[in-house]
Amino acid sequence: MLAKVLAAAIYGIDAYLVDVEVDLARGLPGFTTVGLPEGAVKESKDRVQAAVKNAGFRFPAKKITVNLAPADIKKEGSSFDLPIAIGILAADGKVSTAGLDRFIILGELSLDATLRPIRGALPVAIAAKEAGLDGIILPKANAREAAIVEGIRVYGVETLIQVLGFLNGELELHPTQVDRDEIFRDAARYEVDFADVKGQLQAKRALEIAASGAHNILLIGPPGSGKTMLARRLPTILPEITLDEALETTKIHSVVGTLRPGKALIATRPFRAPHHTISDAGIIGGGHVPKPGEVSLAHNGVLFLDELPEFHRNVLEVLRQPLEDGSVTIGRAKMTVTYPARFMLAAAMNPCPCGYYTDPKRECTCTPLAIQRYLSKISGPLLDRIDIHIEVPPLEYKEIRAQAPTEPSEVIRKRVNRARKIQEERFKKKKKIHFNGHMGPKEIREFCRIDQEGETLLKQAIDSFGLSARAHDKILKVARTIADLAGSELIRPEHLAEAIQYRSLDRQIWMR
Repeated sequence: MLAKVLAAAIYGIDAYLVDVEVDLARGLPGFTTVGLPEGAVKESKDRVQAAVKNAGFRFPAKKITVNLAPADIKKEGSSFDLPIAIGILAADGKVSTAGLDRFIILGELSLDATLRPIRGALPVAIAAKEAGLDGIILPKANAREAAIVEGIRVYGVETLIQVLGFLNGELELHPTQVDRDEIFRDAARYEVDFADVKGQLQAKRALEIAASGAHNILLIGPPGSGKTMLARRLPTILPEITLDEALETTKIHSVVGTLRPGKALIATRPFRAPHHTISDAGIIGGGHVPKPGEVSLAHNGVLFLDELPEFHRNVLEVLRQPLEDGSVTIGRAKMTVTYPARFMLAAAMNPCPCGYYTDPKRECTCTPLAIQRYLSKISGPLLDRIDIHIEVPPLEYKEIRAQAPTEPSEVIRKRVNRARKIQEERFKKKKKIHFNGHMGPKEIREFCRIDQEGETLLKQAIDSFGLSARAHDKILKVARTIADLAGSELIRPEHLAEAIQYRSLDRQIWMR
């Protein structure tokens, strides 16, 4: 007898429907799975056989053939356990086939017939809605995540017995409900805040500008000056994540498996801080079946690289393409996948190998050659994509002990939101440009015009500090954001003067 069950598989961060066809035939008992199954899918036969027996059913002593269609795309993961088990029992007459074509069924089976969480529940729910299905049946731990999608019924189950009872009409299950507004309200409370940071007014100002214009930023200072503390608070002043952004971000984390069981949605902007020993595949994504890397996990949020010169050169170089395009394409022999990767890059580094070159109270032991070699670990093309370089000096004792409250993230975020709305209006007719940090040479000429006094100031800065054409464009982009924060239509000389301060490495302050 033949039975067909609807399931789904993941390609990139999207899901597509898979027909799980099960045929029971006379002959020597056997279990064959076809349709390009990967290792975990091939192993499902052992889990399914044990689960069916432990659920109280006799496993058919027949020749069992399972086909996963379409057969020309690789299937991976353990989520096919449940649909295969349902297909076998349906073909054996133990399950009603009436509603099998109206539900997507997914889940990993334990040997005792309980269900374990799976990956990719959110994209599967979106695929089910787009296909016009009645709903999906999946492990209870994934139900809240899938229920974020409106217009589709999500049934969370804990055991194979529950699924059989529901399909046979013997058990009533209630669809899982989630309150989106409550999720966003709860997520709006960050554990960190800029009010925690003592002093560092200039660095806070630079981070506010970076957040306002979506500029990448590099923090430079001795150990203990607060670089990491400042960077970790950058997401708290970014605009609140929208529903569309939250859904796209959650899809990525769901596919990778970093979404905690029972969590419905990533409703805050992600902050990813990989260790400097990470590989290029870890940062950009990869594997036999390509999976997203840190640049995609940081999508719509912040990627923080602490101790930037300590990262391997090839790791830093692969960042150039996603920084430019906002996406990353990973090609393998049998498949090519594109993942979104629109993030803000925040990086931190010491001014020299020992870390104390700019510290007025600690003596630097590095030679000029060692400092130059240390700084040269960061290539020009990568620096070309970082708009702001800001010095973070060590704190004075009076700053550390100051009791006066400092400005909280909520107040800063309001100014950032106002500046971003100005930019959204400015670039509303542009397809790929939304904020000042995304501008190219053409947009800089159009939107970053300066008066004669500004021309004189910019020429003097370029001649005095030996700034490059690359630094010239970065200064204009940052000055445009500073003017937006001030509510000024024109870029004034004071905006340019402040923007010039944020090019520390271009001004070669370390080797003076």
